Amino acid sequence: MIEKHILKITKELKLEARQVAATAVLLEEGGTVPFIARYRKEKTGELDEVQITAVRDRLEQLGELDKRRDAILVSLAERNLLEDKLKAQIDAAETLSTLEDLYLPFRPKKRTRATIAKERGLEPLSEILWLQAAGCNPLSEAAAFVDAAKEVPDAEAALAGARDIIAERINDDAAARAKLRDLYISQGVIRSKLVAGKEEEGSKFKDYFDWSEPATNAPSHRVLAMRRGEEEGFLFTRLTPPEDAAISTLDSMFVKGASPAALQVKAAVSDCYKRLLGFAMEGEARMHFKKRADEEAVRVFAENLRELLLAAPLGQKTVLAIDPGFRTGCKVVLLDRQGKLLANDVIYPEKSAREQAEAAEMVLSVVKKFNVEAIAVGNGTASRETEAFIRKLGLPVAIPVVMVNESGASIYSASPAAREEFPNHDITVRGAVSIGRRLMDPLAELVKLDPKSIGVGQYQHDVDQNALKRSLDDVVVSCVNRVGVELNTASKHLLAYVSGLNGRTAANIVAHRDENGPFRSRKELLKVAGLGPKSFEQAAGFLRIRGGEHPLDSSAVHPERYTLVDTMAADANCSVDDLLRDSSKRSKIDPKRYITTDIGLPTLQDILAELSKPGRDPRQQFEAFSFAEGVEKVEHLQPGMKLPGVVTNVTAFGAFVDVGVHQDGLVHISQLSDNFVKDPSEVVKVGQRVQATVMEVDLPRKRIALSLKTNPEVGPRAPRESGGAGPGPRRDGPPRQDQRKNTAPAVDWFTAATQKKR
Repeated sequence: MIEKHILKITKELKLEARQVAATAVLLEEGGTVPFIARYRKEKTGELDEVQITAVRDRLEQLGELDKRRDAILVSLAERNLLEDKLKAQIDAAETLSTLEDLYLPFRPKKRTRATIAKERGLEPLSEILWLQAAGCNPLSEAAAFVDAAKEVPDAEAALAGARDIIAERINDDAAARAKLRDLYISQGVIRSKLVAGKEEEGSKFKDYFDWSEPATNAPSHRVLAMRRGEEEGFLFTRLTPPEDAAISTLDSMFVKGASPAALQVKAAVSDCYKRLLGFAMEGEARMHFKKRADEEAVRVFAENLRELLLAAPLGQKTVLAIDPGFRTGCKVVLLDRQGKLLANDVIYPEKSAREQAEAAEMVLSVVKKFNVEAIAVGNGTASRETEAFIRKLGLPVAIPVVMVNESGASIYSASPAAREEFPNHDITVRGAVSIGRRLMDPLAELVKLDPKSIGVGQYQHDVDQNALKRSLDDVVVSCVNRVGVELNTASKHLLAYVSGLNGRTAANIVAHRDENGPFRSRKELLKVAGLGPKSFEQAAGFLRIRGGEHPLDSSAVHPERYTLVDTMAADANCSVDDLLRDSSKRSKIDPKRYITTDIGLPTLQDILAELSKPGRDPRQQFEAFSFAEGVEKVEHLQPGMKLPGVVTNVTAFGAFVDVGVHQDGLVHISQLSDNFVKDPSEVVKVGQRVQATVMEVDLPRKRIALSLKTNPEVGPRAPRESGGAGPGPRRDGPPRQDQRKNTAPAVDWFTAATQKKR
């Protein structure tokens, strides 16, 4: 069966059979997607992560199909219903729907109108009508089945029962279901109506109060919006093709001519469609388009998450991080270059003049005493006011003041991971620490969160949660392994995403590190409890040890290739260190000399590239960003303003941009570019810096319409997709600092820095 699957996947994904077969073997042996893509290029024919993931997912889907096929075959065999023809059809079925269609006539049923009619002895009559003989008189034939004892009082009742049997027979016909299924998918129209009396409550779905469009054309966000409106009780939706086309399709399959018996079958066809088959196919079509919408929404979410995780890191700097707030003040934390919390306190820059002066003196003194290299300010409540306060202090220009997206920080601060890391600090301290660490290394900090809580998705709670989790986990794993992980400093949360590792082995690595000190070489990983040769093979190349025993321990060169590099160095009459330092030494290496049956040119080229920049970070260089001064609230916005902004979310209908007013603005897809845009993700990415023009401001609803066109016509904005598609005010879990009581006593860590000499 696996050979059959390989051929099928080869055709579907347009790959070579050897590539799919090799990938299947590597996956079966426990290979991870990042490892196979990076270190087994010769075997797979240089398939990338996307292709390998597609092969993996399709193999799993076909495996599930086989499990269902086997279960059906067992069920039929146990009941002596498995004829050779049926078995051949089941073996040949390529989709789950085809399998279920074949099994439907034999599936144990609840008591239906057809089963009741059969109990009344009307099945022979249904067979007579089914033949549709030209000389058949239905009433005369039905008269023989009249039996008051069996609740068949007259010929009409007998015919009605026979039609019920025929209707169920048509409903169970695999060919009929296949044709109707195709009709629903190709010609189905999705319609939504307002539930009477719900106009005010369901106002956010007003675009769908009376909406219809071909289902094949309906974009993901509209399908999900209508489904959400229906689930919340505001909309009533249907998905149907033209009724006459559906009945005509069935008539052509089952009605033979216009004899009286044929008219009985025709009536049964109509009844079957309206009572049985139509509803069944509508349910399947709804699930088909829901699945399609889910896939698109998950794809957009995954792309956004990737951009966020691979955002440029500030790097190892001493950071002062501030979680802004009005009433309860701003929580301030000091982090060393490794992200370790040194101290914390609260300042009140928005209160009295005396408290403002104290806050200013405190920040200036600490920045000087502890050689602070950057200041991170969370972009939540009071962020712009806090940023303005810091910028007015006259800090050295070399110290950037950076607004940090804090989506999910509140969720992290209340999580078990945060409580484990900071058991003696309250959630406000933990949140501020997370903000600072996000600036230093977004990837290392964001992996501590459930990806769904980061806030770069669309209808994330409406899509298939298993599919969403699988896709987002794949993205996190891909990003972590692409960047690489510092073995001696990484948290267990980050290590858990390394190829070949999991939560248990990651915790064991940290425990081993704490007990025995820093790892001196990659091979020491084999001493970690529970980490065997296979895990080592999968993980070692993605782990970095700076200053390790072997110079390649800090690179992406896998330990299995150290001997090869040693040979290259010996052939060049130098050491491996010389190869890393001296490009002239590397230029003398001819990779073709080292090709073997196991090592091909792709791997050799990767090794040489890595020797030129060992352990290089693939992420972009960090660049500080600032919002426009004096524009801090929605009320400050005026149509025509051109403002710097940051893309916070990309959806199917446009992008959301933060221009520094505590409320993201929508750039409708029609305003993303001077040229036509089909897919917003092709034009903008999460985290991208843009120059946006304010088109319209709706103060009552706090909605902002923006444009990224060169010279947009400022005026009425493009319609905003309704149904909760876009983010509202930033809320991501527990109340923010200005909404909750700060119960933890502040540590007076500034005293030493601010105390005047007496």
